[in-house]
Amino acid sequence: MAENFDLIVIGGGSGGLAHAQRAAEYGARAAVIEYKPLGGTCVNVGCVPKKVMWYTAQHKHHLEHASDYGFDLSFNSHSWTELKSRRDAYIARLNSIYANNLDKRGVTNINGWARIVDAHTVDVEGTQYQADRIVVATGGRPMVPDIPGAEHGITSDGFFELEEQPRRVLVAGSGYIAVELAGVFNGLGTEVSLVVRKDSVLRSFDSMLSGQLMEAMRGEGITLDTGVVPKSVEKTDDGYLLHAEDGRAFGPVDCVLWAIGREPNTDGLGLEEAGVTIDEGGFVPVDDFQQTNVENIFALGDVTGRAALTPVAIAAGRRL
Repeated sequence: MAENFDLIVIGGGSGGLAHAQRAAEYGARAAVIEYKPLGGTCVNVGCVPKKVMWYTAQHKHHLEHASDYGFDLSFNSHSWTELKSRRDAYIARLNSIYANNLDKRGVTNINGWARIVDAHTVDVEGTQYQADRIVVATGGRPMVPDIPGAEHGITSDGFFELEEQPRRVLVAGSGYIAVELAGVFNGLGTEVSLVVRKDSVLRSFDSMLSGQLMEAMRGEGITLDTGVVPKSVEKTDDGYLLHAEDGRAFGPVDCVLWAIGREPNTDGLGLEEAGVTIDEGGFVPVDDFQQTNVENIFALGDVTGRAALTPVAIAAGRRL
């Protein structure tokens, strides 16, 4: 017989955790289902570890300019491997804190892949659970272009898996993830090329900011090429080559990083079987109260296609 809850949240990221915990505070019997470490993109492969890497690059920058302020310092080396080990330990500690917080609030933490069977039933690898309400908070994932050789590249997720610092990197993308990771690599001494499809980076931001950033990145030694539409990636004896539609080739490099956007995690959730509408981009449309077209199924966070920001997901979860 299936275990019953007032509320089942599919996805243990910022929005899902915030919602389940707030609901439990109001007396709901809640469960969170997650097949990866708790915390979602932000904690595991996003904001938090990214800031660790950003601060690392900033510290190196300060060390390089310390003599300008009268400090007598010598910079010997930096261990990417040691940094990754310490950063991973920090993230693991946060995962434990999230698990403890769920336990303290009486929220059931279910580990595994969830699939919606019907409007009130969720299957987790053979075990079924029922709930009055189901909330989909499965977030998103990095996109990879559909071109030959794309598998030779990594995404922002792969960036945090790198055991060693690559000597030469090509970043494809123009958004904030692309420019942030390009800047981190460059700040730590990697030779960086950034290629963008249009004529500038951060096109949705203020044009003055975009222009100043491009000037600053080039000033720091980043090679920035515009109008580059990737056609294929070739593996050679000296590294990887990115071939563009216009015939240009970029590389060779030791690492190609795709930062071309993100897409929702809705594949294999069984939303269609439950009658939930999914738009052509794979996102789950919701109204102003996070409700889908099915009365007792809700969605929040990045999976809805709205502002993909942690505070937005948390606020939506708490208010729901």
